[in-house]
Amino acid sequence: MPGHPMPEPPATTHARPPRDGLTGGEALVRALAAHGVTQAFGIPGTHNLEIYRHLAAHGIGHLNPRHEQGAGYAADAYARVSGRPGVAITTTGPALLNIAAAVGQAYSDSVPLLVVSPGMPLRHPRQSTGLLHEMRSQTEALRGVAAVSHRVSSAEEIGVAVARAFTLFRTRRPRPVHIEIPLDLLTAVEPAGPVRAAPPLSPATADPDALSAAAAALRSAARPGIVLGGGARTAAAECLRLAEELGAPVVTSANGKGIVAETHPLSLGVSLHSRAVRRWLAERDVVLAVGTELAESDLWEPLPALGGTLVRADIDPAQMYAGPPADLPLVGDARRTLRSLLAALPAATTEDTHPEVHRAVTALREERNAETRSQDAHLLPYLAAIGSVLPANAVLTSDSAQCCYHGAIPHLPIAPEGRYLHPTGFGTLGYALPAAIGAKAADPARPVVALSGDGGLQFSVQELATAVQLRLPLPVVVFDNGGYGEIRDEMASRGDRPTAVDHPPVDLPALARAYGGHGVRADSPEALAGALRRALDTPGPTLITVPQELSR
Repeated sequence: MPGHPMPEPPATTHARPPRDGLTGGEALVRALAAHGVTQAFGIPGTHNLEIYRHLAAHGIGHLNPRHEQGAGYAADAYARVSGRPGVAITTTGPALLNIAAAVGQAYSDSVPLLVVSPGMPLRHPRQSTGLLHEMRSQTEALRGVAAVSHRVSSAEEIGVAVARAFTLFRTRRPRPVHIEIPLDLLTAVEPAGPVRAAPPLSPATADPDALSAAAAALRSAARPGIVLGGGARTAAAECLRLAEELGAPVVTSANGKGIVAETHPLSLGVSLHSRAVRRWLAERDVVLAVGTELAESDLWEPLPALGGTLVRADIDPAQMYAGPPADLPLVGDARRTLRSLLAALPAATTEDTHPEVHRAVTALREERNAETRSQDAHLLPYLAAIGSVLPANAVLTSDSAQCCYHGAIPHLPIAPEGRYLHPTGFGTLGYALPAAIGAKAADPARPVVALSGDGGLQFSVQELATAVQLRLPLPVVVFDNGGYGEIRDEMASRGDRPTAVDHPPVDLPALARAYGGHGVRADSPEALAGALRRALDTPGPTLITVPQELSR
C-alpha cells in the first residue's frame, strides 16, 4: 500500500518527561501516530522544535521542502496518492501564512490536509508585545482558507483535536484542518489522558427512497449522461458499470480525470469547458453528477440550464443546493450510493450493446477537439510523446499552465490506474514540482512526472533542492513560453499592451544542474520521449524544457 515514510536519520536521544504527563509536543506526535500517520512535511523553526523532537521515536518520517507552501503542496499530493491525510508542520507567523495558499488549494479540491503550528502562549496579552513571529490571530487567518482552525488549551485537548480532525476527514467532505498549540503548552509537562482515536465509522448511506427515485429516473432515461468529479474516485468500478449498463457517456472534471479510462468508447474525458459538450449536457433527459461541484472553474463559464432531471450524489449535503440544485439528491458515500443504484437497475449488459452511443461520443470528441485545434495543436505531439513513455499507473502533477489546462488535461489520456493531480478551483501556481515530491513520498516506486510552465515553476523552483536530496527519479517537464503565456494572451485579446508578463530567458536546465540535478532541452517530441525515458531511471530530478518556439 502507498504511504511509506521517507528514510530518516537515527533518532537523537533525549530526556523523556515523567510518565505522569507529556509535553504538548509529544502529546501531538503520539496522537498523530495513533491515527496511522507515518509521514509529515514541514520546516523546523524556533517555536516548533518540541514537535520535531518526538517524530522519530513515534515512527513518523519527515520530509523538509524548502518553503512552507511547498510543504503544503507536497502533503496535499501525498494525501491524494496515498488515500491518507497529509500532515504539515509549520512554525508560527510567517511560516503559517506561507502555507495558507496550499491550505486554500486543499479546501478547493477537497483534500484531507492537517496543518499543525505553534501559537502565542496561553496567557499572551492581546496587546502586541513584539514576541517573535507574533501576529494578531493565526486561527482567524486560517479560518479564511481551512474548514476548521482550532486553538487548544491543554495537553489533553490536543489528542481530542487530532481525533476530531480525522473524524471530519472520514465523515464529511474532506477539507483542511488547522490545529494551533500555544508555545508554552508545547513544552509544558501535563497529564495528556489516554490516546484519543477517531472511532471507526461506516460510510454514509443515501436515503433508500431517494435511491429508488434516482434508479427509476436513470432506468427510464433515453438520453442519460454522467458527470464525475474527484468525489467519485473511490467508486471508479461502479462508475464504469453504471456508464456501460445505461449506455451513458461520461464527462469529468479535472479532479475526476481518469476515473473512467479516457480511451473508453463512452468517455468524453475532461470536456466540461467545451461548448459542444455543454450543449450535449443541456440536452440530456437525465444527468447523474457524482462528487462534483459542476463549478465554473471546470466549465470556464456558468453551467447552462439543464433540460432534464439532475441526480446529484455527494457526501456534502450543501452540494445539493450549490450551483444547479439537485432534482433528486443522494447524500452519501459515492461507492455505497452507486452500488445501491446498480442493484436497483436491470441486469448488467455489456458496452457492445451501445454502438450508436459510441459513434456519437466519437463524433462529439472530434467536435470538442475542433474548437481549440488551432490553439492546442502545437502541444499535441509533445503530449503524445509523454503518453507513449508513461506506464498506466504513472502519476502526473500539474500546474496552472497552458500546457496543462489547454494541453494535458483534455488531450493526454489517463487510465484508472494512473492519477492526474491538478490545482483546480483555487488555481494556485507552483503546485506541480512540490506535489510530485509528495506523490513520490506516498509511493516511491511509482513513476511520477511533474508538468509545468516556466512561470508556474518559478513559484516553487527551489524544491528542486528537495528532489535532489531524496535522490528519487523525478522528471520535471517544463513548457517554456517566456513568462505568463495565458495572461499575455488575455491581455492581447482585450487589445491591451502586454505588461509584466514577459520574463528574461532563464536557462532552467542549467538551474537544475546547479541544484545538483539534471537538465536537458527537448527540441522535438522524439527528444522529449527519449529524455523522459532516461529521467525515469535517473536518480534525482531531471528538468526537461520544451522551448516556446518549438512547441508552437
